[in-house]
Amino acid sequence: MANTGSAKTSAASVYQRIRAGILGGRLRVGQRRQRASMASDYGASLNILREASSQLAGGKLVKMQSQRGFAVTAMTAEEQRDLTLVRVSVESVALVRSREFGDVEWEAGLLAAHHRLANTLVLVPAACDRLNEADVEAHSAFHAALIGACDSPMLTEMRPSLRDASKMYRPLAYLTQRGRKDEAQEHRLWREAALARDADKSTMLLAKHYGDTTRVCTEAQLVVSAAMRGA
Repeated sequence: MANTGSAKTSAASVYQRIRAGILGGRLRVGQRRQRASMASDYGASLNILREASSQLAGGKLVKMQSQRGFAVTAMTAEEQRDLTLVRVSVESVALVRSREFGDVEWEAGLLAAHHRLANTLVLVPAACDRLNEADVEAHSAFHAALIGACDSPMLTEMRPSLRDASKMYRPLAYLTQRGRKDEAQEHRLWREAALARDADKSTMLLAKHYGDTTRVCTEAQLVVSAAMRGA
């Protein structure tokens, strides 16, 4: 029993570390990794790597490759746009319901999440091509806080997998669009619209925020082709 518990804890830890690597940009879209080399990198057994990989595949973050390992999931431009459509649709409804049911505790949580995000470095210090893991988590926490008062468990449960699938592209999009859009300003406007209970403006900002990232990825040819996905 003790060994089983230890294995589960280790698999969960490895899953979190690989997930952070994908969302932070250390593991790139389309990048392939062998289980044997990753077992060495993470100090884990092949069985633990296999379990962690299965969790990542279940969340659409990686695609399993026979017995060799996995590749970080790559989407075509059409799949990326479809994902954005679904994510905007789900989160727009959740955002409206959060506005309707949000109380002072929700407002305080949103303000705290925005303050943390606004005061966290986006890039790793002394690095120019990798997102800071603290920023990745602060960014996710702010988006979660926006819909934190939504009264629908199903809507809330649908969000994480859509979020992670989209966030794989954030490192690439951020590095490409620096100077083209002001994310910090977008977050401030979004916070203000949510607190003002302005549903129309909140959902408009949400659609623009996600839509702009999708367009940047497509324009910069950061979405890997379907042929490469099947390779």
